Amino acid sequence: MIFSELYSAYYNTIAAVISRILEGEHSEKELQKIASERAFGESVLTILPSLKNEKWQLVHPDMTTDLEHKPTMPLTTLQKRWLKAISLDPRVKLFGVEFPELEDVEPLFTAEDYYVYDQYSDGDPFEDEEYIKKFRIILDAIRHNTQIKFEMVNRKGNTIFVRCRPLRLEYSEKDDKFRVVTTGWRTVSTVNLSKIRACAHYTGERPLDGEEAPIRYDTLTLKVTDERNALERVMLHFAHFEKQAERVDRQTYLVKIKYAHDDESELVIRVLSFGPMVEVLGSESFKKLFIEKLKKQLNCGLK
Repeated sequence: MIFSELYSAYYNTIAAVISRILEGEHSEKELQKIASERAFGESVLTILPSLKNEKWQLVHPDMTTDLEHKPTMPLTTLQKRWLKAISLDPRVKLFGVEFPELEDVEPLFTAEDYYVYDQYSDGDPFEDEEYIKKFRIILDAIRHNTQIKFEMVNRKGNTIFVRCRPLRLEYSEKDDKFRVVTTGWRTVSTVNLSKIRACAHYTGERPLDGEEAPIRYDTLTLKVTDERNALERVMLHFAHFEKQAERVDRQTYLVKIKYAHDDESELVIRVLSFGPMVEVLGSESFKKLFIEKLKKQLNCGLK
């Protein structure tokens, strides 16, 4: 792995404990508090005792240390090259993250070294200055729980003006687009960021119309014929969804995937990419969208 265990929670916890000791803190209660805040629950029982009984030979029983400097963990050349490659991604630049210490580092890879399959070519203009400005206004409002106002064109082609509170930003790998989930207005709650024409902070005091609507979840049930490694591909493709798989016979599996109803259209496109290896058994709304999509493909002569 590029980032080794030296950067894990355990090493960072011990580094924090030693740093506090060097600052003059020797109370076991306070040092134990650092361990409980930074490490995993069960590790609290072993970290301080292992230090105190000199098993790790970093701290004496009286909670002093012979170390003179606080622990530091400099990055290796490989780690710097990986970070440099990530920093070149235009999506990372949207967040205003800077890597000035990596200016002279050669990236481990560039966009020319890989190709993303099954992705639309009309993704968001991540390097457009106006897009970046809108993204950062929305991101700032999310972080500070404040309102924004924006202008957009709805499905009917009409320009509408919206005031709302953005809750979170979501990224669709399939569409290569960001969308913002909002609350406080009565039409749609999720908007593609690229559809927003203009955006600004709302500085007034008028309250919003409503609160966040609960997320509606559905279950997608797929019958997977495990040919050409189809089951493994399905499990990897939907790795970030809550799911379960049940074996029916030697080559057939039932896979149930929990998804947010707002993501249904995107999931239809994803499932279509598996072709005849996957059969949709439910939900009913998903089956309806799936059939409509297939009919449109047939009308276009696509197979």
